[in-house]
Amino acid sequence: MKTIKIGIIGAGRIGKIHADHLLHMPGAEIAAISDLYAADELRAWAMERGIAVVTNNSTEIMEHPDIDAVFICSSTDTHVPLIKQAAANGKHIFCEKPVSMSVEQTREALAAVEAAGVSLQIGFNRRFDHNFSRVREIVSDGKIGEPHLIRITSRDPNPPHPDYIKVSGGLFMDMAIHDFDIARFLSGSEVVEVYAQGAVLVDPAIGEQGDIDTAVTTLRFASGALGVIDNSRKAVYGYDQRVEVFGSGGSVSADNDYPSTAVVSGPEGVTRDKPLYFFLERYKEAYINETRQFIESLQNGTPVPVSGHDGLQAELIALAAKRSLEQGRPVKLAELTGISTVS
Repeated sequence: MKTIKIGIIGAGRIGKIHADHLLHMPGAEIAAISDLYAADELRAWAMERGIAVVTNNSTEIMEHPDIDAVFICSSTDTHVPLIKQAAANGKHIFCEKPVSMSVEQTREALAAVEAAGVSLQIGFNRRFDHNFSRVREIVSDGKIGEPHLIRITSRDPNPPHPDYIKVSGGLFMDMAIHDFDIARFLSGSEVVEVYAQGAVLVDPAIGEQGDIDTAVTTLRFASGALGVIDNSRKAVYGYDQRVEVFGSGGSVSADNDYPSTAVVSGPEGVTRDKPLYFFLERYKEAYINETRQFIESLQNGTPVPVSGHDGLQAELIALAAKRSLEQGRPVKLAELTGISTVS
């Protein structure tokens, strides 16, 4: 089986996470890593891991003749130009979400990928979570009949710094976009209408940046099913990630993951551990699984499991939610796309 040689662009937290997973993955080899602010600290980090090439110029990776694929882990505003450049150089692409903040720019990136005939996978890692993938399997096998209701709870343990909010794209594009993708994934149907309500209940500084920290979003699917997603930037008891799909023949749900299954019962009550603290702990295996499946798809010449289309649809839902919040009404995705979506 061919070894896929990788170049990583962006050596922040998520870039280093992907690098550490790739280093232990059969069939993958990191040939180079780039970061605009590459310095001695990054070079030392790379040297410890046997990564020979460290550069502050991503073009060196794009034009490297031995590199088969790139992981784009840089800031969102760089994604589209990097995707276009990678496609023009015949590199397969793994890109963190979202592709961009603009539907038009995302479509341009997807068109470049299609024209070049390369693969593009979007980093919606939650599809690869052991709980959520099992729920999807049960739904797709018809074990609960036709889905009627999809409920998703997604609450962070602490809000990000207000400076991050400025560049994040807001709660819908930054945080809830994962939930919009999971709603499509679990239901097996496209979202056709969105109604969102939001508030600033956690941190007034978030509101000062023009964003919200608490939201409830209602979805209508092409299949006729309905969905409800609740988001909060702060759950005092930990990272809350639960889903339920209710159907004509039953229901399936997935609870949080915990450090242990131990439950303590005593005269003062029944207690257990808090959920795993945050996404790095909760979705560690999901990150590994998404990377493995990307590498395997390149080795086998099969479609990637999360396509550019999936990235675009999640962005459209996020933009519809934002418009709904601003205008106080349900928003059909056809208003943003000019065409009807199909299940």
